[in-house]
Amino acid sequence: MTTWFSDYVEKVVDALGNDMLRSALEKVSTRFPRARLQLLKELPYYEYYRKRVRESRVWSLEHIDELIWMAKENIEKTGAVFHYANTGEEAVNYIANVLRDRGAKLIIKGKSMVTEEIFLNRALIERGFDVIETDFGEFLIQIRGEKPSHPVVPAVHLTIDEIAKTLTNFLNKEIAPEHHACVKAVREYLREKFFKADAGITGANAIAADTGTIVLVENEGNARFVSNAPPIHIVVTGVEKIYPTVEDAIIASMLIIPNAVGLKMPSYISLITGPSSTSDIELVSIRGAHGPRELHVVLLDNGRLKMLKSQDFKEALTCLKCGTCLNICPVYRELSGLVWGYIYSGGIGAIWTSFIYGLEKAAPLAFTCLQCGRCKTVCPMEIDIPEMILKLRRLLIESGYIPPPISNIAKNIEEYGNPYGVLEKKVE
Repeated sequence: MTTWFSDYVEKVVDALGNDMLRSALEKVSTRFPRARLQLLKELPYYEYYRKRVRESRVWSLEHIDELIWMAKENIEKTGAVFHYANTGEEAVNYIANVLRDRGAKLIIKGKSMVTEEIFLNRALIERGFDVIETDFGEFLIQIRGEKPSHPVVPAVHLTIDEIAKTLTNFLNKEIAPEHHACVKAVREYLREKFFKADAGITGANAIAADTGTIVLVENEGNARFVSNAPPIHIVVTGVEKIYPTVEDAIIASMLIIPNAVGLKMPSYISLITGPSSTSDIELVSIRGAHGPRELHVVLLDNGRLKMLKSQDFKEALTCLKCGTCLNICPVYRELSGLVWGYIYSGGIGAIWTSFIYGLEKAAPLAFTCLQCGRCKTVCPMEIDIPEMILKLRRLLIESGYIPPPISNIAKNIEEYGNPYGVLEKKVE
């Protein structure tokens, strides 16, 4: 049995026997979809916004080169520094050099799937930096040594009992398995980190090319600290997050929370256009008033433009990373993104994985999809994930990545005339 398949099967079996995971994922598959359905009835403008965002994303991808240069020009006009990274390694090296040259040691982070994608935390820690996640879910999985199981709620696979145990072990004091107690413990631990940090790193939900504005969506308020308290703010995001205008970027960002967790609006939508500055003293513009003196925007390709050139898979770039396809998926409900995902989870994650990390990492994910089509019915961008999975499977089979059970069925049909490998009895 091939290693890529056998190792994955072991993880699947372990997940199916994990009662804690069952309990946690049951809440995801019931609460989020119900909240979303109920909320959409209360949002008369939703369909208009959804169609507008899809049109904007498709147009933006068709004009991506133009928008990248427009974003670069306008970001630099704000006094920020723009850096285009072709690969994850290039992005990591740039960020590490910026931090080292400024003598930074303590780095705080906001939730960012792109930094997970390029393994930024591990790379910075190996270089001697102290890196701390500040999103509650990301903080939990960091101290547990895990990866996100969902793009919006990264620790959704954990129950309150497991969270309390994790915090008790990490903080060396008893934390009760009670929601308020756990939040309070993390808040107290992180509070001083926000103000002692030498730099903050966030992702971006959108970038407006016309103004160079960064849009951040959150509920906790930690991203505002990360992007505002330290003297240096570094933004890392993919090229697909560029929109033509600020209005387009804001509307797109507003679609994420309703679809992800069924809330009308996030607690915070931050618009960041350049580093902090003041002109209150003789109208002389000085950077670094109450916020960062420096803003660096790292725009990442890392396989995205290759995906864009593919007629079969470019639609995947319109994904908002809202996770609603996972919330409704019967496979995700059983396995979570810890198993059914490399970094990006689910069916859409299989497509992204194939372009970023290669076919071998994507193979087990693609062959796990049930082809039920539920993801397509809820996707705000109407991405045909099932059809792309079929195309990816064909590509995998052509490249030799065939799960042994499927390969055995084909051999049995060829040799015995049936999928079971049973000799047919001759009728006398």
